[in-house]
Amino acid sequence: MLFTQIDGDIEIISVDAPTIPEEEPVDESQINPVDVIQPTEDSELLEEDNNQLLEDEDTSESSESASVPTTTNTTSTPAAETEVAQQEGNFTNAYESHLGVRNTRTVTPQETKAQLNQIEQITGIKPALIYAFFKPQNPTPDKPNPKDKNEILWQFNASTPQHQQLSTNPNPQPTDQLELVLVTASGDVIRRPVPGATREKVLQQVQQLRRAVTDVRIPRPYKPSAQQLYDWLISPIEEELQAQEINNLSFVMDRGLRSLPIATLYDGNQFIIENYSVGLMPSFSLTDTRYVDIRNANILAMGASQFKEQDPLPAVPQELSLITNQLWSGESFLNQNFTLDNLKEARASQPFGILHLATHGEFKSGKPSNSYIQFWNTRLTLDKLRELQLDNPPVELMVLSACRSALGDEQAELGFTGLAVQAGVKSALGSLWYVSDTGTLGLMTTFYQQLKQAPIKAEALRQAQLAMMRGEVELDGDELVTPSARISLPEELLNQGNINLTHPYYWSAFTLVGNPW
Repeated sequence: MLFTQIDGDIEIISVDAPTIPEEEPVDESQINPVDVIQPTEDSELLEEDNNQLLEDEDTSESSESASVPTTTNTTSTPAAETEVAQQEGNFTNAYESHLGVRNTRTVTPQETKAQLNQIEQITGIKPALIYAFFKPQNPTPDKPNPKDKNEILWQFNASTPQHQQLSTNPNPQPTDQLELVLVTASGDVIRRPVPGATREKVLQQVQQLRRAVTDVRIPRPYKPSAQQLYDWLISPIEEELQAQEINNLSFVMDRGLRSLPIATLYDGNQFIIENYSVGLMPSFSLTDTRYVDIRNANILAMGASQFKEQDPLPAVPQELSLITNQLWSGESFLNQNFTLDNLKEARASQPFGILHLATHGEFKSGKPSNSYIQFWNTRLTLDKLRELQLDNPPVELMVLSACRSALGDEQAELGFTGLAVQAGVKSALGSLWYVSDTGTLGLMTTFYQQLKQAPIKAEALRQAQLAMMRGEVELDGDELVTPSARISLPEELLNQGNINLTHPYYWSAFTLVGNPW
């Protein structure tokens, strides 16, 4: 049946549904993933102006009492699915504009659900996609003018659903309200506005949490903010997560939320990683969501311990040796051999599935050329990253073990969370802030041990973070203790005494972006 529905600024024009061809059954023994990223015609970005909402002032560390908000129960209606499509398109366009990517077709909610189902069938993990974004609380109630095409945000026709963004949300306001949309393999699309969770309040808590966990030298309480953010971002949809036995969460986040250390979210008794593996996606459309088992992949590990203009990384030689000689099979290049030419030559001779870069990486404000990965003799700016052709043959996972991002800066957030897209890899693991050498060595060693066993990358990261949180990874005299080994430290890291690595500073910075599977 044909119909036209108008919901606020959204007009849905329906025509006869297209014929959907039958999908060939998935042979789970032979992983044949479905690539939902297909280029079509360009979509023009009308990016919102970047208004700074928060002054970097010394706000009180006291948090509002953490209570579960009352939410509006909005489920899988045409408006809810249209909201998914709108946010998917908005986020995709924001990254396209910043990263210089073009021709991305917006994936429909139905395609998203189908891919989540395929991941579940192949891995046994039950994934969910969570959109967290801000909406005006009191949108202008004016009726759309049929003569003004800018009022039509989304139009679907009988061909492949095309994303056509004709207008964007108003400039961000402090009073904008947080909304969540949950997409799973089999359940309804759940849309939940979160009353009281305004942009200003939420970003204040994010800022407080980041300040509390990024510096262990000045003890600050972090659990109040971590719990309040859990109550806003997880509690409104947790009943559905539990009912469907979801255990993997991928977040597509609005500006200001993309540098949130998700692993620190706290429900009052447990951290989120005690129940879910977590990660960030720029958007589902920009993510290569195909699954490949990497447990037998070879690794190319490169890095430097000395730099001309930056602090040394004394644990890097041991980090590379452990990864390539004990934990995995691979090849390593250190210091003067850590060059772009050697990277290209090594990949030309062998299709390494994992690329590990133990070096400084900086995600800064402004265009991608301001951000870089430090090689021995050059800085590779992010706008040149595509020239490495890491998608041919494909790198399933790229790890930056000593990078950091300008926390709270929108463009730095886009660079960090868009790293997998920019590099042409499926997944990227990096740190939001620079972590200590021993902390990094402990997490990386444990992560690669878990990566040999876990069905997905996000689960390997979760297990490594849990080991640190539970005190199973620690500095004991001149040795680093992990769940499976005692590692002698290099001379530069001796005489530190005993260091407990349970604080979120040591483990929550590490974030998986892109494909978590």
